Amino acid sequence: MSRVGKHPVEIPTGVQVAIVGHSLTAKGKLGELSLQLTDRIDAKVDGNRVVVTPRDTTTPSRMMWGTTRALVANMVHGVSAGYSRTLEINGTGFRAAVQGSNLVLNLGYSHDVVYPIPQGIKITCEKPTTVKIEGADKRQVGQVAAEIRAWRKPEPYKGKGVRYSTETIRRKEGKKK
Repeated sequence: MSRVGKHPVEIPTGVQVAIVGHSLTAKGKLGELSLQLTDRIDAKVDGNRVVVTPRDTTTPSRMMWGTTRALVANMVHGVSAGYSRTLEINGTGFRAAVQGSNLVLNLGYSHDVVYPIPQGIKITCEKPTTVKIEGADKRQVGQVAAEIRAWRKPEPYKGKGVRYSTETIRRKEGKKK
């Protein structure tokens, strides 16, 4: 039995959740997200809660029960409060800046890395070495942060590169004489 799926998702004030057919839509102050429900799961809006239940007791249905409940909870939280990831850039001459609808990164290559900002994502640079990614979709925020980090992953000797603000880099000792 799913332990996550048993708990209903509370809907905060200012968020509307609608279920039409096999599509669940959450609308709030930060945007609108939708989710296609599988045919193994039933979902219904009960007052200010969303209740997710499996249609039968087979293993795939029970697996999708907890997954669907978590996705619905992420959608509701995303349209009401949003998600954010912060990246830090370490290295001599490494910096970032937002120019129009692009993020321009200087990461030690012979050219600047130009990353087009996707729809639904807001990127800000408070400092030239800090990049803050915000959005309503948790998956998309994490994906954008991972793509930016992939341009120059942090290396273990000097810690140069792009890392998450919550990430700790295991440092290695260099060569000895």
